[in-house]
Amino acid sequence: MKKIVASWPMRLSFFFVVLILTVLIGVFWWQDGVSPVDKNDQSSVMFIIKRGEPVQSIVNRLAAERLIRSKVVFFLLIKFEQEDRNIQAGDFRLKRSMTAHEVLKELQHGAIDIWVTILEGWRVEEIAERLSNDLRISSQEFLAIAREGYMFPDTYLFPKDASASAIVAILQKNFDRRVPESLREKSSHIGLSFEEVVILASLVEREGRGREDKRMIAGILLNRLREGMKLDVDATLQYIIGYDTTERTWWKKGLTNDHKKIDSPYNTYMYKGLPPGPICNPGLLSIEAVLDPIQSDYFFYLHDKQGTLHYAKTLDEHERNIARYLR
Repeated sequence: MKKIVASWPMRLSFFFVVLILTVLIGVFWWQDGVSPVDKNDQSSVMFIIKRGEPVQSIVNRLAAERLIRSKVVFFLLIKFEQEDRNIQAGDFRLKRSMTAHEVLKELQHGAIDIWVTILEGWRVEEIAERLSNDLRISSQEFLAIAREGYMFPDTYLFPKDASASAIVAILQKNFDRRVPESLREKSSHIGLSFEEVVILASLVEREGRGREDKRMIAGILLNRLREGMKLDVDATLQYIIGYDTTERTWWKKGLTNDHKKIDSPYNTYMYKGLPPGPICNPGLLSIEAVLDPIQSDYFFYLHDKQGTLHYAKTLDEHERNIARYLR
């Protein structure tokens, strides 16, 4: 038998047929993937995205809620449009009648509430910056009514259109809830008013690095208060200095002896006793540390370059620790 060999025109025609079929199948697959799950379903579905949630997790949950038809198509859509960084944290009202394009657009701009995290130890100016960036809240309006020390650090789901006064009320209400009266009553056990506890807790927040560190530092600072000694807390100098344009931080690290000479009631190197108000907004651990300090005979402390806390009973011991661990 004579062997039949396809000519190059036939092979080329076959290639183009396969290519066209592949493209048509791909277009159909894509169009199906971006189409609504149910174009007749107009009911709203509340969908919440947490701050820092990975894109893959968001896509998986959208598919599980039947808000998108294809996880692969939606993930590719995000990547093609380079919108993975523009997806907001917050809660959204989505519909199964929405296309994948509409769902993605809603996740970028349509949040009803916005997740905002306020960290322990932030001063009100830092909170104002976060609110201004995430919610477009006026920093001036917030700072005019915010109460340093009582803007409780936590992760919040704020209404997108909330006012500065509404935000302050939410933060204060959370403080009242997380620090109940039963906890505040312990203030008398250490000889302080609750307002003084919050002030001391704000110092402990900036100085301590863990529960036991905070409890030990709280005990040492209480010892100094009872003996009428100056507290000598570096964080109070940082608070006085405010924003440092060189280091681009509200908490300057490069402190010098000249900073200890700044005449301010917050300067605990110059004036005895507690400063007149909190220097930041302490978390619950710091407040609890002040109310339940570790009892000791120590009057001095320092952190070495690895962050380990070292204590001393006398100034001579403290100076030896400085020479040993910081020089």
